[in-house]
Amino acid sequence: MQSIRPLILAATAAVLLTSFACSRAEAPAGPPAPANGTAQPGAPAAQPAANAGTATSSQPAPSVPLGSLPKIDPQRMLQHIKVLSSNKFEGRAPGTNGEELSVAYIETQFQDLKLKPGNPDGTFVQKVPLVGITATNTRPLTLVKGSQALGLKWKDDVVAWTKHVADTASINKSDVIFAGYGVEAPEFNWNDFKDVDVKGKTIVVLVNDPPVPDPADASKLDPKTFGGDAMTYYGRWTYKFEEGARKGAAAVLIVHEDKPAGYPFNVVQGNLNEKFDIVTPDKNMGRVNIEAWITSDAARKLFALAGQDYDALKKQAVSRDFKPVPLGIQASMSIANKLRTIDSRNVVAKLEGSDPAHKDEYVVYSAHWDHLGVGAPVKGGTDRIYNGALDNASGVGTVLEIARAFTEVNPQPKRSILFLMVTAEEQGLLGSQYYSVTPLYPLAKTAANINIDGVNQWGKTKDITVIGLGASDLDDYLRQAAQEQNRTLSPDPEPEKGFYYRSDHFNFAKQGVPALDPDSGVDFIGKPTDWGKKKRDEYTEHDYHQPSDEVKPDWDFSGAAEDAQLLLAVGYRVANADKLPEWKPGNEFKAKRDAMVKK
Repeated sequence: MQSIRPLILAATAAVLLTSFACSRAEAPAGPPAPANGTAQPGAPAAQPAANAGTATSSQPAPSVPLGSLPKIDPQRMLQHIKVLSSNKFEGRAPGTNGEELSVAYIETQFQDLKLKPGNPDGTFVQKVPLVGITATNTRPLTLVKGSQALGLKWKDDVVAWTKHVADTASINKSDVIFAGYGVEAPEFNWNDFKDVDVKGKTIVVLVNDPPVPDPADASKLDPKTFGGDAMTYYGRWTYKFEEGARKGAAAVLIVHEDKPAGYPFNVVQGNLNEKFDIVTPDKNMGRVNIEAWITSDAARKLFALAGQDYDALKKQAVSRDFKPVPLGIQASMSIANKLRTIDSRNVVAKLEGSDPAHKDEYVVYSAHWDHLGVGAPVKGGTDRIYNGALDNASGVGTVLEIARAFTEVNPQPKRSILFLMVTAEEQGLLGSQYYSVTPLYPLAKTAANINIDGVNQWGKTKDITVIGLGASDLDDYLRQAAQEQNRTLSPDPEPEKGFYYRSDHFNFAKQGVPALDPDSGVDFIGKPTDWGKKKRDEYTEHDYHQPSDEVKPDWDFSGAAEDAQLLLAVGYRVANADKLPEWKPGNEFKAKRDAMVKK
């Protein structure tokens, strides 16, 4: 899900990884474009404005109060989730029978609601060309220094793949260089590659942004460097692989540590299943040969082989003065690929606007229908189906219920509403990326994107969280609706995890479309202050991207229904507004939007 928001944490070249891409838990997205008015690759997501959760909404009084809108039915939502996450759907992986069943189910629901086909060609699908790559290790990652050699075990020590659309990929006696955090960020006067050419080399890098201390308080992070507590795109693993490719590296090895990464290594191991990517003209040959993660234990052994101290070099890397450190080691590894190309599908339906002057403008609701499919059992179990109930059958079920409500709303919206269920989010936000660069309707006419990636399954809250709170006018719409429920908006409680870059809304945002990224509230009614965090942590540890992500007997969708009611109101009011929503002044995506709508 990119969600579920409890973990830490593009344009074609930016799309990467796979199974831990999703649901806020790991959703690869792409870097914003450089400084021609759009965002720098590492530009931080918008941060909360002062008192953003309780400020009075700037929106005019709504013509249709929240209480007059059709009611969201939590049982309908839950029924959709039960179907989509059932074993019959085999975990909904792209290119499998699970895709066939998922697409057919969603299309049938759209037809039953009497929505129009969303593709102008008269169908409910947009084909998304993908290549599926399954890698096997034909030569272990071996690190050699003089007469000494260190072999790393496939899966246990190293998880590797290639995005090359080729039968094999390898590195052979490639010099190994420690490149700190693998970041070049001119706006922060930061360059981890200074004075060293890494072309053809294997670089070892650390995950996340460099944690630069605040000069005024060493116990905190510097808010003026890499966003302080809030992760920038420079901290995302996707960026690390992309920057390695830009530098011409042969391989990139990211050191995994549970706390900075925000998920255990078994989440990374999920990438050993088939991985998809969008088929590019150069067959992805511009990417590095080998993209890999290694455990921190393996990294310590690697550094010891080089006669270096891992912790000491890690400390040095948190400095602008850091220079890459050649380790005097050569790395070799080979991977064989099993390839297949498929046309996966985004599923899309349209509720046509009632106003002839505005019906060619669109509010887009999105959710990803895919999950991880069938894989290896975990923790000694026998269950091989990664059902993905919360991630993200819940989002699809919610959008379907919002779509039902829209068919009953009166008066009907002036602008058109698009319901977009995208594929391959877990593979790197691929379905939404494909739509954002080959849209069915002009993005300049796309008023907003409201993306749902996981919902609140634990009951009612006094608040609703907004990732990137303060980014656009959509927050004002949401705040007004929340006030009608006597609720407030909360900022991202875990800004260090970079959730803004990890779900499908980001592909709309980086193209300039105002995008709302809602999350579950944190203040649960009748529960202790830390109860919500404990529940999120439980999900992350036990269910996220595991076969156990199934509908649970104790799920309480009363809060999810209230959240969906708010999102219905936001989309409906945007669809009837006198003008399109805008990014707030100073937002990283505002210039792109302004240029787009002026054309």
